[in-house]
Formats: sequence, structure tokens, C-alpha cells
Amino acid sequence: MAQYIMQRDTQGWRAQVWISFGLAVLACGIGVLRLPGQELDRAFLAIGLFFCLFSSFALAKTVRDNRDGQVDTSSWKMTVWVAFAAAFSLTAWGLWRMNIGEWQKGFMLVSWLFLVSSTFTVAKTIRDKHEAELMDRSSRGTVETRPAKA
Repeated sequence: MAQYIMQRDTQGWRAQVWISFGLAVLACGIGVLRLPGQELDRAFLAIGLFFCLFSSFALAKTVRDNRDGQVDTSSWKMTVWVAFAAAFSLTAWGLWRMNIGEWQKGFMLVSWLFLVSSTFTVAKTIRDKHEAELMDRSSRGTVETRPAKA
């Protein structure tokens, strides 16, 4: 089993991560709501952004869970990677095909990439905090045990 040094993120870092994530979600939301064109185009883009958001969280969790050895099945790992690739590819294709101005496509592209990037960062920051707390409790001998599920 690998050993890790317990390193806690600073309060400033955590604030920056959450502010960035909030700004990315806000920028994507404003972009979708303010886009010209048909409602169906905006709905497609909103669904694509949500698909990217959730598949990014799933990918971040799966990669982190399996960092020290395979915990998840190969099928699950493949499903998560395929879902992320599909979300990313289909959203890019939909955005490229939308009949909107180049600056609007640029805004949505940057907002979308900011969303995906900040999602990975927020997932890592949450997981780091959780693992640091577990290590801290373990070192003090106060690890909580839960009964096995029936």
C-alpha cells in the first residue's frame, strides 16, 4: 500500500477553487440563456454541458478511486471514459454546428472548457480534504467504523 503525506489545502486555495467553479457554471448558464437562435439549440447545449459536468465528476472519481490499484471493474472504467469522450465530443460537435456568431461560439467554448477544468479541480479538492480528514482521524485513533451493509 502506498503512503501519502497529509497535506491540507489552504483556505485561499479552496475559495479560489469554489469561486472558479461557480463562475464557470454561471458563465455557461448565462451563455446558454443569452444565445440567439432556437430553443432546441440552447436546450441541446445545456444538456451537453450538464453531460460534460457529470461525466467529468464521474471520471475524476473513478481515476482517483483506482490510483493505487484497480478497485472498479474494467467495464465500469470503460463506461466512464466512453461517457466522458461522448459528452466532450457531442458537445463540441453541437457547438461547432450551431448557427451562431463566432464570438458566441468562442464564449461558449471557453466557458465550457472552464467548466470541465474547474470540475476536475473541485473534485480533487473535495477528495483531498476528505482523505486528509480520514488520515487525521486515523492518526488520532478515532476512525469511524460503519457496520457492513446487509
